[in-house]
Amino acid sequence: MDVDDIDRGIVTALQRDARATFAEIGAEVGLSAPAVKRRVDRLVASGAIRGFTAVVDPAALGWSTEAYVEVSYSGVVSPRRLTQDLGALPEAVSAWTVSGAPDAVLQVQTRDVRHLEEVLQRIRGLPDVTGTQTEIVLSRLFQRAAVPPV
Repeated sequence: MDVDDIDRGIVTALQRDARATFAEIGAEVGLSAPAVKRRVDRLVASGAIRGFTAVVDPAALGWSTEAYVEVSYSGVVSPRRLTQDLGALPEAVSAWTVSGAPDAVLQVQTRDVRHLEEVLQRIRGLPDVTGTQTEIVLSRLFQRAAVPPV
């Protein structure tokens, strides 16, 4: 699917406020509300937009500790296995396979350091996990959307 500057403008507007009306977005990108709706529908159908969500502050809900955990397994481990093992952790926010020594890097969100320690024990108890290395986030400096604004 070809994405033009207007599509990028629509995506940027939706990333900023997914509750914006088609008319509001249209005023920003120079289209009518029905034209914006058609483009949004096309972006959704193509998979360029995978969904709409609320952005929640975990600390406001009592989950104030964020950490990145490098996880190492013995032998060769498949991405499918990593997804099954790490995806089963409710505290897991996201995970990646990476180059280098660890097999995966896991982002976790917990209530506090004690809760983080419990999560680490569960990870270390997974079959074939040989070790973890954890970095606790002290403060988030910034976070950008996956698609830079137009």
